[in-house]
Amino acid sequence: MRSRSVPAKVVAVFGLLVAVAFLAAPRTCDARQPANIPAWLSAHIGDSDGKISKVVLLRARALYREKVRTGVAKNPCYFAMDATRPNDMGHGRPGRRFYIICETKHSFSAISSGHGGGRHLKGLVNFRNDRRCAKNFSNAMDSKLMTGGDYVTAETKTSFKGYYRISSGAKRAFLRTFVQFDGQGGTANARKREIGGHEAVVLRAQCLLRRPKSPYANHNGYVPYGRLVVYAGGRSNGCTSWSPKDIKRIMAIVKSGRTTLYIYPEASDIAAVARAVKAHRSLRRAGLYWNASCLREIRFPKFWPKRALEPIIASYRKAHPPPPYRQLPICKGQ
Repeated sequence: MRSRSVPAKVVAVFGLLVAVAFLAAPRTCDARQPANIPAWLSAHIGDSDGKISKVVLLRARALYREKVRTGVAKNPCYFAMDATRPNDMGHGRPGRRFYIICETKHSFSAISSGHGGGRHLKGLVNFRNDRRCAKNFSNAMDSKLMTGGDYVTAETKTSFKGYYRISSGAKRAFLRTFVQFDGQGGTANARKREIGGHEAVVLRAQCLLRRPKSPYANHNGYVPYGRLVVYAGGRSNGCTSWSPKDIKRIMAIVKSGRTTLYIYPEASDIAAVARAVKAHRSLRRAGLYWNASCLREIRFPKFWPKRALEPIIASYRKAHPPPPYRQLPICKGQ
C-alpha cells in the first residue's frame, strides 16, 4: 500500500505546538537535575522548618552550576528561597526559608526572609499577602510582590536613612545596604523594579534634627530623625529581607563575588499547583510541590502577570494621586 506523505506545513505546525506545550509546562521535581547531591547536603533535604525541599535545592544548585560554568558566578556560596513556606512559625519565631549553601565548606544554613506584601487597591483588586503565608506573586511594577525564578547578585548600594537614638542616649546614623538582583526570563525586570535584598530594618522618621556637622545634613543642616523598626519575619515590598543578626554574613558573601539566588515558586509552578488544587488532584502524584501548611491557609496560589496587573495599578494611581509632599517638622527637645 502506498504511504501518504504528511504535508510539511502540518509537520511544522505540530512541531510548534509541541514546543509551546513544553515551554509552558511546569518544572517537576527532577527538572534541570544536576549531578548527584552529596550525602552531607542530602541530609538537609526535607519539608520541615530549617530543611530545604528537594525541588528547590535541585533548581538552585543547577542555576549556580550553570552560572559558574559560564563564568558569571565565582562565589563559593549560593542562595535559595522557598516562598511557599510559612514566614511566621508562631510565638514570634520566624520561619527559616532562605538558604545559604557553600558546598566547598560543606556548609548549609537556613535563615528567615520576608515575602512581598502586595497591595489592596480598593474598588479594583486585592492582591495583598498576609504576614504568615504568601498567596499572591507578580513581576508587575509597583505590585510590591515577589517573583520566583533565577537571579544573580549584582552591585551593592549603601544609603543613609536618618538618625536614631541608641541605648546610651547618643544619636547614631542608620545606613542600610541594598543588594541589587539581576533576573532572567520572568524575573528580567528585577533591576527596573529595584528588586534585591536588604536588612529587615526601617527608620520611621518623625522630625528633622539640627545637625549641621553631619556629612548627611541637607543644605539647611538638618537630618531625618526617628526610631528603628525591625520587621524580620514581616513583609517587604517584593525584595528579600534579612534579620539584623544574619545581614553581616549575607553581605560578606555577596561582597566576595557575584553568586546566584533561586526563588521558588515560578509562575508555571503557581499555575500548575492552582489547577491541581481546584481539580482536587494530589500535588505529589502530579510531581508538584507547595508547602502543605501554607496551602491549607491560602487554598490556592495566584500569579498576576505584569501585562494584566500593571494597567490596573496605573488606573488606580491615576484615580488616587499621591498627597502633596509634607516636610517633616523640626525636632523639639532633642
